[in-house]
Amino acid sequence: MAEPPRVPPEMFRFTTTERADLHTAVLYAFGEANERLETALTVDEVHERLRAVGWYAPVAEQELAGTLKQLVGWGLLDVIFNHAGSFATAEEYERKNLQYSLTKRGEAAFAGVQHAMAMLASAGALQTAVLDAIADRLGELESLLRDPDPGRNRRIFTSLQELEGHLDGLRGNTKQFNGELQRLLRVEGTDLTTFHEVKSATVAYLQEFVTNLEQRGDVIAAALRGVAAHGVSVLHARALDGADLPKVPGADHATPWLAARAARWDGLRLWFAPGDGGVPRVRQLHDVARRAIVSLLQVLDRITDSRRRSSSAAADFRTLARWFATAPGEDDAHRLWDAAFGLGPARHAHLGHADAELIPAGVSWQEAEPVAVSALLRSRGRTERMGRTGRVRDVVALRAERRARAEKERAELEAAWAALATTGAMRLSQLGELDHETFGRLLDLLGRALAERPDSTGFRRAVTSDGRVEIVLRAPDDGAVAVLRTSEGWFRGPDYLIDVRSPGLAGDPPSSGPSEAHGRASGLSEAHGRVLGQGEAHGRAAGA
Repeated sequence: MAEPPRVPPEMFRFTTTERADLHTAVLYAFGEANERLETALTVDEVHERLRAVGWYAPVAEQELAGTLKQLVGWGLLDVIFNHAGSFATAEEYERKNLQYSLTKRGEAAFAGVQHAMAMLASAGALQTAVLDAIADRLGELESLLRDPDPGRNRRIFTSLQELEGHLDGLRGNTKQFNGELQRLLRVEGTDLTTFHEVKSATVAYLQEFVTNLEQRGDVIAAALRGVAAHGVSVLHARALDGADLPKVPGADHATPWLAARAARWDGLRLWFAPGDGGVPRVRQLHDVARRAIVSLLQVLDRITDSRRRSSSAAADFRTLARWFATAPGEDDAHRLWDAAFGLGPARHAHLGHADAELIPAGVSWQEAEPVAVSALLRSRGRTERMGRTGRVRDVVALRAERRARAEKERAELEAAWAALATTGAMRLSQLGELDHETFGRLLDLLGRALAERPDSTGFRRAVTSDGRVEIVLRAPDDGAVAVLRTSEGWFRGPDYLIDVRSPGLAGDPPSSGPSEAHGRASGLSEAHGRVLGQGEAHGRAAGA
């Protein structure tokens, strides 16, 4: 990254001395002379020009000579001897022989002071007329580039200069307006009425600027592409020919001039049509305006809140607590309580005991037995709730629905047990694909069996809670794995050897062999947990 340019340390030294006003006035005198194409001034001529630039204080000849000598020492003025003049006396020779003129550094310092003062006196603006002027100049350049006549080069040069001037004005005004806007947002102690007027005017100004801003940006981008189609290098070459730069031997003015034009063109593209696909800066103006409107409204709300007395329940209670703490006496505290909350006498004071004869009339209420007070007295103002008797609901349809649902569940249960019933010992993998409900019942049986301890032969036995189905289970000796599939997913686990009997359905007594039911039944959720602890479920089958 290139280093920023370094300003000569003595260029603006004249603005920091005790005679800074006189130094600045002398520079303005030379600047006014340059406007009249007078490049050199004597001491007497400088003295006369001081009045023309607004310096009316008396200046001694020795003081003015010292000022000129100081400016020469800083490199802002150049002193030359006028050998072509005619002098009648030696005094005239000493006074008129020396002539002073601005050096290049002096011209830069004078221009810097003028620009700084202009910036302090000017106000930033967002001007849609500048956007229209940029579009017009680009359209004019595109039209001029179509004509190869060299006589058009002068007009191309002037149009390009105007285009760059409009771009500089747009950038400078935008930055200055944004800075002034931020300073407006940071201002403290602003009068509410004044700020409200400024806010309203600024918001209206921003809204007028962003109107059709996007359309203007698209027009300029299209015009840029039209000019670029003829070649930017061709544009700059023809503008250089029309600029008529001085051709001095040993000095190359064309190369820096072309470099400056290329940099200005890149800046124009960044504002309206960046080549890297980025967001044009002109589009960002819309966001800047929108954020400024929101910020102005927020500052107005903040100023309004600062002018308003803070009021909240917590603050009111804290103030009331301080008043109670400073009350002169208890009676004053009671009066403050009544004034703050407006509570009247207790509405339950008229209530009495069920047997009033048991309590003498002279007994204080503090010593008497408490009286039951209905909660409705506080919320409704009465001691009893009187209402109509509710209608008896007809539950015939509800009973029929519950009966049908119970019969359906019983049928599904019978079908599941019938589907799981085996004629002998078989592998778990031989069951193949099961219905989701049947698979849930199988998980229940497996969980109950796994909850029991194996007997001496290695079998685990369990029965359902109603005793209608029993299962005998044994772990596989070969470590085989079974995969059971349902409509909701699949389950993979050890390929147990199982024997499921339904003596309650088929009427068969439990056999004395491996099918004999023993042990206790465990819950459905616990059974599923034990089975899933030894297998792997995918899909929704694990949640059966």
